[in-house]
Amino acid sequence: MKWPQRQARRQELSDLLLQHHQNIRPLPGIADPRARDTLAMQMVASIRREDYFRAIQRRGSIGADRADPHSATFEAELGVVHLLQQNAYDEAAWLVFLMVYLAKPEIGGWDRLRDIYGRLGAGRWDWASVSADPVSFEQWLAANWQAVGGKFGNHRKYESLDPGTNRPMGPAIVTYVNWVNTVGDHRTLFSQTVLNAGNDPHVIFDAFYHGLPVKGFGRLGRFDWVSMLSRYHFIPAEAGTAYLQNATGPKSGLKLLFDGDPKADVSPATLQTWLDALDADLGVGMEVLEDSICNWQKTPTVFQHFRG
Repeated sequence: MKWPQRQARRQELSDLLLQHHQNIRPLPGIADPRARDTLAMQMVASIRREDYFRAIQRRGSIGADRADPHSATFEAELGVVHLLQQNAYDEAAWLVFLMVYLAKPEIGGWDRLRDIYGRLGAGRWDWASVSADPVSFEQWLAANWQAVGGKFGNHRKYESLDPGTNRPMGPAIVTYVNWVNTVGDHRTLFSQTVLNAGNDPHVIFDAFYHGLPVKGFGRLGRFDWVSMLSRYHFIPAEAGTAYLQNATGPKSGLKLLFDGDPKADVSPATLQTWLDALDADLGVGMEVLEDSICNWQKTPTVFQHFRG
Protein backbone atom coordinates (compact mmCIF):
# COMPACT_ATOMS: atom_id res chain seq x y z
CA MET A 1 0.00 0.00 0.00
CA LYS A 2 1.43 3.37 -1.05
CA TRP A 3 2.19 6.15 1.43
CA PRO A 4 0.93 4.51 4.67
CA GLN A 5 1.02 7.86 6.44
CA ARG A 6 -1.56 9.13 3.92
CA GLN A 7 -4.10 6.34 4.34
CA ALA A 8 -6.18 8.29 6.84
CA ARG A 9 -6.49 11.10 4.29
CA ARG A 10 -7.41 8.64 1.55
CA GLN A 11 -10.13 7.16 3.77
CA GLU A 12 -11.42 10.62 4.65
CA LEU A 13 -11.71 11.58 0.98
CA SER A 14 -13.32 8.26 0.10
CA ASP A 15 -15.89 8.78 2.84
CA LEU A 16 -16.61 12.33 1.66
CA LEU A 17 -17.10 11.10 -1.89
CA LEU A 18 -19.56 8.50 -0.65
CA GLN A 19 -21.44 11.10 1.40
CA HIS A 20 -21.69 13.39 -1.63
CA HIS A 21 -22.91 10.44 -3.71
CA GLN A 22 -25.58 9.60 -1.14
CA ASN A 23 -26.70 13.07 -0.09
CA ILE A 24 -25.93 15.65 -2.79
CA ARG A 25 -25.61 14.16 -6.26
CA PRO A 26 -25.23 10.55 -7.38
CA LEU A 27 -21.72 9.76 -8.61
CA PRO A 28 -22.23 6.67 -10.78
CA GLY A 29 -18.56 6.62 -11.75
CA ILE A 30 -17.60 5.65 -8.21
CA ALA A 31 -20.52 3.37 -7.36
CA ASP A 32 -17.93 0.60 -7.34
CA PRO A 33 -15.99 0.99 -4.05
CA ARG A 34 -12.77 0.24 -5.92
CA ALA A 35 -13.33 3.24 -8.17
CA ARG A 36 -14.12 5.46 -5.19
CA ASP A 37 -10.97 4.43 -3.37
CA THR A 38 -8.91 4.83 -6.55
CA LEU A 39 -10.18 8.36 -7.06
CA ALA A 40 -9.48 9.16 -3.40
CA MET A 41 -5.94 7.84 -3.81
CA GLN A 42 -5.41 9.94 -6.95
CA MET A 43 -6.47 12.96 -4.92
CA VAL A 44 -3.93 12.01 -2.26
CA ALA A 45 -1.25 11.79 -4.98
CA SER A 46 -2.19 15.26 -6.25
CA ILE A 47 -2.18 16.67 -2.73
CA ARG A 48 1.28 15.15 -2.18
CA ARG A 49 2.57 17.07 -5.21
CA GLU A 50 1.20 20.31 -3.79
CA ASP A 51 2.70 19.48 -0.38
CA TYR A 52 6.08 18.84 -2.01
CA PHE A 53 6.30 22.37 -3.36
CA ARG A 54 5.39 23.78 0.04
CA ALA A 55 7.97 21.57 1.73
CA ILE A 56 10.92 22.52 -0.48
CA GLN A 57 10.22 26.20 0.12
CA ARG A 58 10.36 25.66 3.87
CA ARG A 59 13.88 24.26 3.66
CA GLY A 60 16.92 26.25 4.61
CA SER A 61 19.41 27.50 2.09
CA ILE A 62 19.37 25.58 -1.22
CA GLY A 63 22.76 25.21 -2.91
CA ALA A 64 23.56 26.85 -6.24
CA ASP A 65 24.25 23.43 -7.75
CA ARG A 66 20.51 22.75 -7.80
CA ALA A 67 20.04 25.55 -10.33
CA ASP A 68 23.15 24.73 -12.36
CA PRO A 69 22.32 22.61 -15.43
CA HIS A 70 25.99 21.55 -15.64
CA SER A 71 25.91 20.04 -12.16
CA ALA A 72 25.15 16.37 -11.54
CA THR A 73 22.84 17.48 -8.71
CA PHE A 74 20.77 19.88 -10.83
CA GLU A 75 17.10 19.68 -9.86
CA ALA A 76 14.86 22.29 -11.41
CA GLU A 77 12.21 22.38 -8.67
CA LEU A 78 14.87 23.09 -6.05
CA GLY A 79 16.72 25.36 -8.45
CA VAL A 80 13.78 27.74 -8.52
CA VAL A 81 13.83 27.89 -4.72
CA HIS A 82 17.55 28.67 -4.74
CA LEU A 83 17.09 31.44 -7.28
CA LEU A 84 14.28 33.00 -5.28
CA GLN A 85 16.43 32.81 -2.15
CA GLN A 86 19.06 34.77 -4.08
CA ASN A 87 16.48 37.32 -5.25
CA ALA A 88 17.11 36.24 -8.84
CA TYR A 89 13.46 36.80 -9.71
CA ASP A 90 13.78 36.89 -13.50
CA GLU A 91 15.93 33.78 -13.58
CA ALA A 92 13.52 31.90 -11.32
CA ALA A 93 10.50 32.86 -13.43
CA TRP A 94 12.36 31.89 -16.61
CA LEU A 95 13.26 28.50 -15.17
CA VAL A 96 9.60 27.97 -14.21
CA PHE A 97 8.54 28.74 -17.76
CA LEU A 98 11.06 26.26 -19.17
CA MET A 99 9.94 23.63 -16.65
CA VAL A 100 6.33 23.99 -17.72
CA TYR A 101 7.11 24.23 -21.42
CA LEU A 102 9.18 21.04 -21.43
CA ALA A 103 7.44 19.24 -18.54
CA LYS A 104 9.10 16.36 -16.71
CA PRO A 105 8.70 12.87 -18.15
CA GLU A 106 8.78 9.94 -15.77
CA ILE A 107 11.80 8.52 -17.61
CA GLY A 108 14.72 10.89 -18.07
CA GLY A 109 13.50 13.58 -15.71
CA TRP A 110 14.94 16.99 -16.51
CA ASP A 111 17.44 15.76 -19.15
CA ARG A 112 15.89 17.88 -21.91
CA LEU A 113 15.69 20.95 -19.70
CA ARG A 114 19.30 20.42 -18.64
CA ASP A 115 20.50 20.28 -22.26
CA ILE A 116 18.61 23.37 -23.36
CA TYR A 117 19.08 25.52 -20.27
CA GLY A 118 22.73 24.43 -20.15
CA ARG A 119 23.29 25.10 -23.85
CA LEU A 120 24.52 21.52 -24.41
CA GLY A 121 27.38 22.11 -21.98
CA ALA A 122 28.65 25.27 -23.67
CA GLY A 123 27.36 28.04 -21.44
CA ARG A 124 23.84 28.69 -20.33
CA TRP A 125 20.67 30.05 -21.87
CA ASP A 126 19.92 32.06 -18.77
CA TRP A 127 17.46 34.93 -18.72
CA ALA A 128 20.11 37.57 -19.34
CA SER A 129 21.25 35.80 -22.52
CA VAL A 130 17.81 34.95 -23.87
CA SER A 131 16.15 38.25 -23.06
CA ALA A 132 19.00 40.18 -24.69
CA ASP A 133 18.72 38.24 -27.95
CA PRO A 134 15.83 35.77 -28.19
CA VAL A 135 16.39 35.24 -31.92
CA SER A 136 19.85 33.85 -31.16
CA PHE A 137 18.23 31.26 -28.92
CA GLU A 138 15.82 30.33 -31.72
CA GLN A 139 18.70 30.01 -34.18
CA TRP A 140 20.77 27.95 -31.74
CA LEU A 141 17.90 25.54 -31.14
CA ALA A 142 17.22 25.23 -34.88
CA ALA A 143 20.87 24.28 -35.41
CA ASN A 144 21.20 21.97 -32.40
CA TRP A 145 17.79 20.45 -31.67
CA GLN A 146 18.80 16.97 -32.83
CA ALA A 147 21.61 16.91 -30.25
CA VAL A 148 19.26 17.70 -27.37
CA GLY A 149 18.48 14.64 -25.26
CA GLY A 150 15.54 13.73 -23.12
CA LYS A 151 11.86 13.99 -23.94
CA PHE A 152 8.92 16.28 -23.44
CA GLY A 153 6.69 15.39 -20.52
CA ASN A 154 3.24 13.95 -21.11
CA HIS A 155 1.55 17.33 -20.66
CA ARG A 156 3.61 18.73 -23.57
CA LYS A 157 3.55 15.75 -25.92
CA TYR A 158 2.45 17.80 -28.94
CA GLU A 159 5.37 20.23 -28.80
CA SER A 160 8.57 19.80 -30.80
CA LEU A 161 12.12 21.06 -30.93
CA ASP A 162 12.11 20.66 -34.72
CA PRO A 163 11.75 24.13 -36.30
CA GLY A 164 9.93 22.61 -39.27
CA THR A 165 6.95 21.37 -37.26
CA ASN A 166 3.65 23.04 -36.42
CA ARG A 167 4.47 23.77 -32.78
CA PRO A 168 8.23 24.32 -32.51
CA MET A 169 9.84 25.52 -29.32
CA GLY A 170 12.02 28.26 -30.80
CA PRO A 171 9.30 30.70 -31.90
CA ALA A 172 7.36 30.02 -28.70
CA ILE A 173 10.32 31.14 -26.62
CA VAL A 174 10.77 34.25 -28.75
CA THR A 175 7.10 35.15 -28.21
CA TYR A 176 7.38 34.65 -24.45
CA VAL A 177 10.60 36.65 -24.10
CA ASN A 178 9.29 39.53 -26.20
CA TRP A 179 6.10 39.57 -24.13
CA VAL A 180 8.08 39.96 -20.90
CA ASN A 181 10.52 42.42 -22.44
CA THR A 182 7.67 44.68 -23.54
CA VAL A 183 7.15 45.75 -19.92
CA GLY A 184 10.75 45.31 -18.79
CA ASP A 185 10.94 42.20 -16.61
CA HIS A 186 8.93 39.42 -14.97
CA ARG A 187 8.34 41.29 -11.73
CA THR A 188 6.81 44.24 -13.55
CA LEU A 189 4.69 42.04 -15.81
CA PHE A 190 3.40 39.94 -12.94
CA SER A 191 2.77 42.94 -10.69
CA GLN A 192 0.85 44.82 -13.37
CA THR A 193 -1.27 41.79 -14.19
CA VAL A 194 -2.13 41.23 -10.53
CA LEU A 195 -2.88 44.93 -10.02
CA ASN A 196 -5.20 45.01 -13.01
CA ALA A 197 -6.98 41.84 -11.90
CA GLY A 198 -7.70 42.99 -8.36
CA ASN A 199 -7.70 41.06 -5.10
CA ASP A 200 -9.61 37.90 -6.05
CA PRO A 201 -7.18 34.94 -6.45
CA HIS A 202 -9.57 33.34 -8.96
CA VAL A 203 -9.63 36.47 -11.13
CA ILE A 204 -5.84 36.72 -10.91
CA PHE A 205 -5.49 33.10 -12.04
CA ASP A 206 -7.83 33.79 -14.95
CA ALA A 207 -5.92 36.93 -15.98
CA PHE A 208 -2.64 35.01 -16.23
CA TYR A 209 -4.33 32.02 -17.86
CA HIS A 210 -5.77 34.14 -20.66
CA GLY A 211 -2.86 36.60 -20.83
CA LEU A 212 -0.12 34.20 -21.91
CA PRO A 213 0.33 34.78 -25.68
CA VAL A 214 2.48 31.72 -26.47
CA LYS A 215 1.40 29.32 -29.21
CA GLY A 216 1.41 25.74 -27.98
CA PHE A 217 0.10 26.69 -24.57
CA GLY A 218 -3.47 25.45 -24.67
CA ARG A 219 -5.71 24.76 -21.72
CA LEU A 220 -3.38 22.36 -19.95
CA GLY A 221 -0.16 24.31 -20.53
CA ARG A 222 -1.72 27.54 -19.29
CA PHE A 223 -3.25 25.83 -16.29
CA ASP A 224 0.08 24.25 -15.37
CA TRP A 225 2.00 27.51 -15.83
CA VAL A 226 -0.29 29.64 -13.66
CA SER A 227 -0.48 26.88 -11.05
CA MET A 228 3.31 26.75 -10.92
CA LEU A 229 3.59 30.52 -10.52
CA SER A 230 1.15 30.26 -7.64
CA ARG A 231 3.00 27.34 -5.99
CA TYR A 232 6.20 29.38 -5.91
CA HIS A 233 4.35 32.50 -4.70
CA PHE A 234 5.13 34.63 -7.72
CA ILE A 235 1.44 35.50 -7.77
CA PRO A 236 -1.46 35.16 -5.26
CA ALA A 237 -3.59 33.04 -7.59
CA GLU A 238 -5.91 30.08 -7.20
CA ALA A 239 -7.89 28.32 -9.91
CA GLY A 240 -11.60 29.04 -9.59
CA THR A 241 -12.56 26.68 -12.40
CA ALA A 242 -11.08 23.64 -14.13
CA TYR A 243 -11.26 25.38 -17.56
CA LEU A 244 -13.23 22.52 -19.06
CA GLN A 245 -14.24 24.10 -22.38
CA ASN A 246 -11.25 22.71 -24.26
CA ALA A 247 -10.33 19.94 -21.83
CA THR A 248 -9.99 16.29 -22.79
CA GLY A 249 -8.97 14.04 -19.88
CA PRO A 250 -10.53 16.09 -17.07
CA LYS A 251 -13.79 16.53 -18.98
CA SER A 252 -14.01 12.82 -19.79
CA GLY A 253 -13.24 12.04 -16.17
CA LEU A 254 -15.98 14.33 -14.90
CA LYS A 255 -18.51 12.83 -17.29
CA LEU A 256 -17.53 9.38 -16.06
CA LEU A 257 -17.77 10.51 -12.45
CA PHE A 258 -21.07 12.38 -12.66
CA ASP A 259 -22.84 10.44 -15.44
CA GLY A 260 -21.09 7.07 -15.63
CA ASP A 261 -20.27 7.65 -19.31
CA PRO A 262 -17.08 9.51 -20.37
CA LYS A 263 -18.79 10.44 -23.65
CA ALA A 264 -22.03 11.72 -22.11
CA ASP A 265 -23.58 14.86 -23.55
CA VAL A 266 -23.03 17.15 -20.59
CA SER A 267 -21.93 20.76 -21.05
CA PRO A 268 -18.71 22.08 -19.51
CA ALA A 269 -20.75 24.65 -17.58
CA THR A 270 -22.90 21.95 -16.00
CA LEU A 271 -19.86 19.85 -15.17
CA GLN A 272 -18.22 22.86 -13.53
CA THR A 273 -21.32 23.52 -11.42
CA TRP A 274 -21.32 19.92 -10.21
CA LEU A 275 -17.57 20.08 -9.61
CA ASP A 276 -17.95 23.24 -7.52
CA ALA A 277 -20.50 21.46 -5.36
CA LEU A 278 -18.20 18.48 -4.98
CA ASP A 279 -15.28 20.67 -3.91
CA ALA A 280 -17.53 22.36 -1.37
CA ASP A 281 -17.58 18.96 0.36
CA LEU A 282 -14.00 17.88 -0.34
CA GLY A 283 -12.19 21.21 0.05
CA VAL A 284 -9.16 20.21 -2.02
CA GLY A 285 -9.29 22.93 -4.69
CA MET A 286 -9.53 22.96 -8.46
CA GLU A 287 -5.85 22.23 -9.06
CA VAL A 288 -6.10 18.93 -7.16
CA LEU A 289 -9.47 18.01 -8.67
CA GLU A 290 -8.36 18.76 -12.23
CA ASP A 291 -5.22 16.68 -11.86
CA SER A 292 -6.63 13.75 -9.92
CA ILE A 293 -9.79 13.26 -11.97
CA CYS A 294 -7.78 13.38 -15.19
CA ASN A 295 -5.46 10.67 -13.86
CA TRP A 296 -8.27 8.62 -12.34
CA GLN A 297 -10.25 8.28 -15.57
CA LYS A 298 -7.32 6.50 -17.25
CA THR A 299 -7.66 3.45 -14.94
CA PRO A 300 -10.72 4.07 -12.74
CA THR A 301 -10.49 0.99 -10.51
CA VAL A 302 -6.71 0.55 -10.32
CA PHE A 303 -4.48 3.24 -8.83
CA GLN A 304 -1.50 4.26 -10.97
CA HIS A 305 0.95 6.88 -9.83
CA PHE A 306 1.45 9.23 -12.77
CA ARG A 307 4.67 11.19 -12.42
CA GLY A 308 5.27 12.48 -15.96
